[in-house]
Amino acid sequence: MLTLKLLRDDPQFVIERLAVKNFDASAIVEKILEQDRVRRSCQTELDAALAAQKAKAKEIGALMQQGRKDEAEAAKKEVAQMKENSRKIESQMEESQKLQDELLVQLPNIPDDIVPAGRNADDNVIVRMGGEIPELPEGALPHWELASKYDIIDFDLGVKLTGAGFPVYKGKGAKLQRALIQYFLDFNTKAGYMEIEPPILVNEASGFGTGQLPDKEGQMYFVSLDKFYMVPTAEVPVTNIYRDTILSESDFPVKMTAYTPCFRREAGSYGKDVRGLNRLHQFDKVEIVQLSLPDASERALNEMVLHVERLVKSLGLPYRIVRLCGGDMSFTSAITYDFEVFSAAQQRWLEVSSVSNFKSYQANRLKLRYKDGEGKINLAHTLNGSSLALPRIVAALLENNQTPDGINIPKVLQEYTRFIRID
Repeated sequence: MLTLKLLRDDPQFVIERLAVKNFDASAIVEKILEQDRVRRSCQTELDAALAAQKAKAKEIGALMQQGRKDEAEAAKKEVAQMKENSRKIESQMEESQKLQDELLVQLPNIPDDIVPAGRNADDNVIVRMGGEIPELPEGALPHWELASKYDIIDFDLGVKLTGAGFPVYKGKGAKLQRALIQYFLDFNTKAGYMEIEPPILVNEASGFGTGQLPDKEGQMYFVSLDKFYMVPTAEVPVTNIYRDTILSESDFPVKMTAYTPCFRREAGSYGKDVRGLNRLHQFDKVEIVQLSLPDASERALNEMVLHVERLVKSLGLPYRIVRLCGGDMSFTSAITYDFEVFSAAQQRWLEVSSVSNFKSYQANRLKLRYKDGEGKINLAHTLNGSSLALPRIVAALLENNQTPDGINIPKVLQEYTRFIRID
């Protein structure tokens, strides 16, 4: 959530920068500032009314001591009327505050200066590429056919048990999933991230804190009886660990990693681009989260990008890093780098990670703050990234490493899988 101070100080800057996200903020910004003016006017009026009320109350005491009961009773009636007027002012002020808050959460985060303008993925900027695209043997298969051939992922059984987008991993497919999760967690903890095992159901306050609510309510699975949401990513519970928290400067950086299954209702389109593991309702993902001091968050973002790049490189997959344009960024992000790996059998790039800096946007919603050396309370910065999302990594590993004799397992995973080939 953007700060009210930023909107007061430079509303035109906010409007112009949000236009990079193709978001017309002019009307909302004006309404927010109008409610702010009403609220502050009410606050001034209420302060004066309460001061007058206090003075009149003292006057009643003096009148009673002097035996002037009639005048004291008249003063009491006057105080009662003053209290009623104060309640009306306070009610109006609370209503303005409520309207202001409802409007504030409708504004997305401001994109960084280096975020390019654009409407969709076609306008994203390729930052760099790495790895070599393999030459597959004749008759190479896409991963969904490989999964069936080697009986490692059963998509039809998932439909029977639940529905489309809920695959069943079997045998070496299940072991590969578990191996990847453990490898990713080990890779992250060796880099200084503390492992967290969070709940996979969160309350509304947690969804609001990281910006999934109210923006992505329709994409989240909801348990109506208990009013819990199934997590779309470990970012939600892990970042919310520090909701309503005031840290010290010495606490930073805070670095956490977590594995969770993730649940998203967004899978619903059809065709080859979403076939197999390309888009699911339920999938496994390992996440990294950092909390940073404001002047260190850009450095933290670069560090996280390099960390994910090393992880993708270790798997031997061809990849590219893409800086998202304004129109392709999330509601809450200030800047995002996507990682894509090349799927050789499908001849297309698959997104496997997004690394984002939210700056103070999430922290303002979370009330995540820190006390600086002068004792002043400030908003922290939050960052997160996928390290990594499994489905498309698995798709690329199966397709890119297929041979006439089976599917080779990357060397770094062999000590985790305890096998070197799927055959």
